[in-house]
Amino acid sequence: MRLSQMLFVTLREDPAEAEIPSHKLLLRAGYMRRIGSGLYAYLPLLWRVLQKVSEIVREEMNAAGAQECLLNQLQPSELWKESGRWETYTKAEGIMFALTDRQGRELGLGPTHEEVITAVARDMIRSYRQLPLNLYQIQTKFRDEIRPRFGLMRGREFIMKDAYSFDIDEAGMKLSYGKMHDAYHNILRRCGLAFRAVDADSGAIGGSGSQEFMVLAAAGEDQVLYTEDGQYAANVEKAVSRPADAVPSGFKTYEKRETPNTPTIASLAQFLDCSPTQILKNVLYQVTYDNGMELLVLVSIRGDQDVNEVKLQNELAKLAGDYKATAVIDLKVPDAEALQRAAQPLPLGYIAPDLADRYIRPSKTLVAQFLRLADQTAAELEDFVTGANEAGVHGVGANWGSQYPLPKLVLDLRKASVGDRALHDEQQTLQSARGIEIGHIFQLGNKYSKALNATYTNEQGEEVPLMMGCYGIGVSRLAQAAVEQSYDKDGIIWPVAIAPYQVIVTVPNIADAAQMAAAEQIYQALHQVGIESLLDDRDERAGVKFKDAELIGIPYRIVTGRSLQQGKVEVVKRATKESTEIALDQVVSTIQQWISAALAA
Repeated sequence: MRLSQMLFVTLREDPAEAEIPSHKLLLRAGYMRRIGSGLYAYLPLLWRVLQKVSEIVREEMNAAGAQECLLNQLQPSELWKESGRWETYTKAEGIMFALTDRQGRELGLGPTHEEVITAVARDMIRSYRQLPLNLYQIQTKFRDEIRPRFGLMRGREFIMKDAYSFDIDEAGMKLSYGKMHDAYHNILRRCGLAFRAVDADSGAIGGSGSQEFMVLAAAGEDQVLYTEDGQYAANVEKAVSRPADAVPSGFKTYEKRETPNTPTIASLAQFLDCSPTQILKNVLYQVTYDNGMELLVLVSIRGDQDVNEVKLQNELAKLAGDYKATAVIDLKVPDAEALQRAAQPLPLGYIAPDLADRYIRPSKTLVAQFLRLADQTAAELEDFVTGANEAGVHGVGANWGSQYPLPKLVLDLRKASVGDRALHDEQQTLQSARGIEIGHIFQLGNKYSKALNATYTNEQGEEVPLMMGCYGIGVSRLAQAAVEQSYDKDGIIWPVAIAPYQVIVTVPNIADAAQMAAAEQIYQALHQVGIESLLDDRDERAGVKFKDAELIGIPYRIVTGRSLQQGKVEVVKRATKESTEIALDQVVSTIQQWISAALAA
């Protein structure tokens, strides 16, 4: 492609709306243009990158035995209501674009396709002889992000590959899941990215187990906790660990003490000259279920630990049936308005685990009793310090079973932290890295097949729900993540496998006939051997061309400059800026070798 004929405009300054390096660089380098909030046009350079990523994804999915299809983007609400996710996606999480057509039918623009693919399977899969089956698609998805940001990282319209497997039993599902796990490793390796596969929370998709694939980058929104032995890695929302041991308490008998102005753990520990590990804190939450019922939750946890609200929400979702609900739509610390609805002022900062239910002013939608939960760290405490349900007063030397009944539900609700000991090996401690989630795989089980009555007939003639898996990878998100992982002060550094072009041939002076002739010769020779190249034949100063070449990040730059007098051209590697003079008759074969080596790495 001749750059003089290409839609190619670069910017010297960072666009005002761009926040992270990759967002700034993709806009500055002319890869995309913002059309609206969270909406971007993919321009020719970026479209080539996306096509290359898509082709790598397609090749690995096909190699794993999956079949490509294309599902409808406009989805009827009836399917989502069958699965029980319509209210969750349109109201609780609010990420689905929903609309009503002229006949009054509710529709949604697909943020994901579990319901649609399960409906297809329900209609078409009849017998175990048709299984296993894996269907995938690459297409645009839509999500109504409350705050679109970071360009393609959190947009409202994006390209995604999603796949869905169907098996006869759990063992088959896990086998399909394993194939996708391996395929995702191959995809990211072939794209030239540094990544980690981590245990993850299944979120609104659901299922029994899942893993996220994180491209490692300093600007990543997600925190990954891992051990250096490579045996454990998890998203911080899912991570588990062994906390530091609690310091033995010096309070051996129970008594109440005046502790004025100590509403925080730090202030209380200083006042009593004790360790935060000897303190029991009791955190109040307000949960709202999808049927409108509200519940006040009291979580007891060791003073030096924090509640992992994702874990808490997951546990509350499991209890939804107790309140005739199906899902949690909101979880928060009660705000001022909610606190004013209490029957009497709450002793905030001094709450004990036995805070009386009389503090609740019940209503038709508010449950009249606290739900009391304890983290494992709280359950293990002895002779601890905790609030006394009186402002400025704490109890010291308290014990479960003596002063306070231990909550019936003791769960893992704490947030794992850097430095915690690993469960698999106490000699290993958790380390931290930042990552960008670009893939997520789920073991769905029969959650959707049961809800939508998608069954098959087994060898015994019985109707059995299909066992499903779900596997997503953000194609457009991966492209930007690659930039976020690899750039410098001068611009993008693309991995060879997904660069829009592999080589850029730069002519410093197009008025120099020898330079142009050599450039044309090299450009045509590269084309003949299948090397994708750009020819910068623009009527611009050499300095502008060099800056643009570095900004757009093409892996190899060939310059037909002064070295032509010796029958050579200058070749610059974008990643290292290493410059080499190579004879004209050897430049194409040298580039071929470099590309082959890069793709094989």
